[in-house]
Amino acid sequence: MIEQDTIKLLRECDAGVKMGVSSIDDVLPYVHREGFRERLTECKHEHVKLQSEIEDMLVDYHDDGKEPNPMAKGMSWIKTNVKLGMSETDATVADLMTDGCNMGVKSLNRYLNQYEAAEERTKDIAKRLIKLEDELATDIRQYL
Repeated sequence: MIEQDTIKLLRECDAGVKMGVSSIDDVLPYVHREGFRERLTECKHEHVKLQSEIEDMLVDYHDDGKEPNPMAKGMSWIKTNVKLGMSETDATVADLMTDGCNMGVKSLNRYLNQYEAAEERTKDIAKRLIKLEDELATDIRQYL
């Protein structure tokens, strides 16, 4: 049970971190304020570091990880492009990123509860990813 929950939680973290990096990449070209751009870039780098850690652990478990849900990724892409097509402002980017962060925090907390038998190191990764997303949502409120 511990190993199964660990792998399942790692997979969800893997998908979440990939979605986060992809979302940041999608909006960065639309960011105007340098401080906002720097904060998003910093957050992306933290996601990439976590992604590397997740991938190393998945290799140890002989697992390929998980890609973000194609439907969720497609809907996110459509929402991003529609909103930014109407208004290419930092406020629009902050709104999109805040929604994404909130969805990530909600999902990851649900998976933490669902896979409670996962090993502590994996739970720590999930908690750090939640913290990253939560802090980003808080930090970018000034751009809403």
